[in-house]
Amino acid sequence: MTREITLTVNDTPIKLDYFVAGYLDHVTGGILNSLKGTGEIKTVKVTIDKEGQVKVTLNKANLPLNYFVEEIVRSTFTGVIAPLKGVEKDKPLKSLELNITR
Repeated sequence: MTREITLTVNDTPIKLDYFVAGYLDHVTGGILNSLKGTGEIKTVKVTIDKEGQVKVTLNKANLPLNYFVEEIVRSTFTGVIAPLKGVEKDKPLKSLELNITR
């Protein structure tokens, strides 16, 4: 599967190795596949802003999220990015943007 995955945290692009890129792809896919009516995943954009607001765009359409799903997505991605090289551990999360194209 050819894929393109980019991650930006606090306006800083984060370099992803093969393992981390694949991990983010599979975690994102697992979350989205567990939701009703998502269908085939071609493109995904996950954003989290400084207020913690989560937005997921799936195949160029905004995906409505209830409170529980939004909390799961926020917790999962903030936890996954914390140990990554290039993410400043002493600074609060102001923005996260993950883009996946399959």
